[in-house]
Amino acid sequence: MSSQYSSNLVVTMQLVQTYTCQIVGSILIFIGTVGCIFNIIIFSKKTLRKNPCSIYFIAYNIVNLLYIYCNLLYIVISLGYNIDPAIYSLVFCRLHLYASLLLHCLNQYYLILASVDRMFITSRNANRRRRSTKRLAYICIIIGTIFWALFHSHTLIFTSITQFAPYVYVCYFQPGPETTFVAYYTIITETLVLVLMITCGLCSLNNIRKIRRIRAISNESVKNVPKNNLRSASSKDRQFVFMLIVDIIIYTLFTFVLPIFLIYGQITQNDVKSYNRTQIENIIRNLCLFSITIPSCLSCYANFAISKTFRNEVKTILLCR
Repeated sequence: MSSQYSSNLVVTMQLVQTYTCQIVGSILIFIGTVGCIFNIIIFSKKTLRKNPCSIYFIAYNIVNLLYIYCNLLYIVISLGYNIDPAIYSLVFCRLHLYASLLLHCLNQYYLILASVDRMFITSRNANRRRRSTKRLAYICIIIGTIFWALFHSHTLIFTSITQFAPYVYVCYFQPGPETTFVAYYTIITETLVLVLMITCGLCSLNNIRKIRRIRAISNESVKNVPKNNLRSASSKDRQFVFMLIVDIIIYTLFTFVLPIFLIYGQITQNDVKSYNRTQIENIIRNLCLFSITIPSCLSCYANFAISKTFRNEVKTILLCR
């Protein structure tokens, strides 16, 4: 790759990064804020709050709203308008990185909890269905939140403002063992989260398919089917499953690029890189970080498209009934 071509590519990618953050980022902040607020209001309603999955969705959307203003807004300001307060204050740098990592982790954690809950509630096994309770939801959310808050506390210590390239400073983990640990930890967790979500989602769909098959058989010969097996997920439970599946699909589409980039980074970490290559990789990294914020902004609109109950609740709110 010629030096001139590399320089032109860097300029083009910088423009793409800037306009993506300025235009797309600003739109996402607006629709994400509106969507998260609607989600929180709707899932907090008495008719839906009785379902344990609603508790997970409420926690998920509260974290999404915080994540939008802690991370997406920061990305828009720093990359779109070249105003980065994190490189001028070490305290802000550490607090911002800690909050961003924690909120992203909680976002994943609550979505996994919701996935497991839906897998339980759609099971034909009565003992598994009994595990889907509001009490268990509150316990998992509280204990998990405390655990992950403590687990990520190392960020408040091992973070610094580092010169990444000439006249380029970044707020990131201190070079050395901490950076290596975070890189491998992120690769493992991002990959594992995707596998867990997809597995639980497929299990839930498979459970629903089996329930429908049993119901079809029971219509022909009820006597041949044990009564316990006729218990199926309610209409709302099934809608929760489908909303969750769409959330998982959206999450997967926009986050799978980050672990791929991190794996590439570990493979090439010992390569001697030119200034242009370093800049290109930095821009790709920034766009990957921008990409993982997108699912937090789209959940409400996916729910509106999938669930009739959700659409009715939105209409009720808009019409002030």
